[in-house]
Amino acid sequence: MTTTPAGPMLEISGLSVYYGNIAAVKGLNLTVNEGEIITLIGSNGAGKSTTLRTVSGLIRPRSGAVTFLGQRIDSLPAHDVVKRGLAQSPEGRRIFPRMTVAENLDLGAFLRNDKAGIAQDQERMLELFPRLRERISQKAGTLSGGEQQMLAVARALMARPRLLLLDEPSMGLAPVLVDVIFATIRRIREQGTTVLLVEQNARAALSVADRAYVLESGTIKLSGNARELRNDPEIAKAYLGG
Repeated sequence: MTTTPAGPMLEISGLSVYYGNIAAVKGLNLTVNEGEIITLIGSNGAGKSTTLRTVSGLIRPRSGAVTFLGQRIDSLPAHDVVKRGLAQSPEGRRIFPRMTVAENLDLGAFLRNDKAGIAQDQERMLELFPRLRERISQKAGTLSGGEQQMLAVARALMARPRLLLLDEPSMGLAPVLVDVIFATIRRIREQGTTVLLVEQNARAALSVADRAYVLESGTIKLSGNARELRNDPEIAKAYLGG
């Protein structure tokens, strides 16, 4: 059984990521401790999704280090990152539309071979997202946007990650479904999974997170307690519409 070493679960140190000659992330430093919900907020193009994709092994950094559970992962391929206990629900959901809900969930567990555990986790996903139980044999492409988002999160959780990366889970959803998604994020943490959340809906993100980092043009402008940042006049003006 993997144990968490002393110190942060995830540590990003001096991370710089480029697309060609354009710096998307510049010297980023952040930490995620076990049991936390951490959010990255900022405008479009601030480097939020790039940061998650780098942690997931989908993008290689030009410099800096990503350490997870005490081991460097920034040079590992994405499937090895998943094996270490880290999974991502990507921006835009990226579900497999021609496959059923059940088949999408099975794909989330593709690196596992514990049949009983997989069945147990699938049942847990259907309890977490009751809508998916009603749609279990339905093609994923026929689901509503909110149901597809639920499926994307459930599929990532089927890998049984220690750390779940969520990229814009509320994008394109009606307000009532945004509330459902964020209530579920709280439940996911209560069930023992640490969460790193990228979200453009800063108000919702700060309401659920323990700590937050504000990204601007690839650098961290501000960080701290999420509740305090939510009440910061500068943050309210720039990101909360008030």
